Amino acid sequence: MKVLVTGFEPFGGATINPALEAVMRLPNEIAGAEVVTAQIPVVFGKDAAAVAAAIDAERPDVVLCVGQAGGRSHITPEFVGINYANARIPDNEGNQPIGRLEEDGPDAYFATLPVFAMVDAARAAGVPAAVSYTAGTFCCNEVLYELLHTLATRHLGVRGGFVHVPYATEQAVTMGEGTASMSVDMMVTGLTAMIEAAVTASDDAVAAGEGTEQ
Repeated sequence: MKVLVTGFEPFGGATINPALEAVMRLPNEIAGAEVVTAQIPVVFGKDAAAVAAAIDAERPDVVLCVGQAGGRSHITPEFVGINYANARIPDNEGNQPIGRLEEDGPDAYFATLPVFAMVDAARAAGVPAAVSYTAGTFCCNEVLYELLHTLATRHLGVRGGFVHVPYATEQAVTMGEGTASMSVDMMVTGLTAMIEAAVTASDDAVAAGEGTEQ
């Protein structure tokens, strides 16, 4: 089995992106699965195209894209990607689109990875984690939606999803008091546990009222 994990380049004037930092520190093998990684741009259209090209090149069984969600305190697998963009800031080439991503595509796709099992695995490894029900409307959501669209139309049987990580601790040093952050080492631990769950989980049951949302 092969797992493709992607991480975004820095954006918004930042010098690092903790998603990419964590992805590049992942082990080469998790739960017997080969792990391959790729960096993708924070540019509408080009980001999803880079993921699609990596899928064509690597032919993975599982695809996990990782991005930064500044302000969150937990690692958060995304439950759903929506067919809409509304960029609050320009991407790295100055684009700031508003509108549907795929004119003839469905309104949304649900992740095909076991997000609840992934949260349980991260928590068991000592990492704060929660399921998220919104991936936003910037490049992260675009990548999630377009990934799932690509898998549904061109790579049937391949499973995919998206995980957001918080600011890295070194980023929060320059931000306001109380800014949520996490060490990159803890992100690596959490992502490793989540990938293991994605590879090995037999189901994705969740108890009602468990409070996994963030």
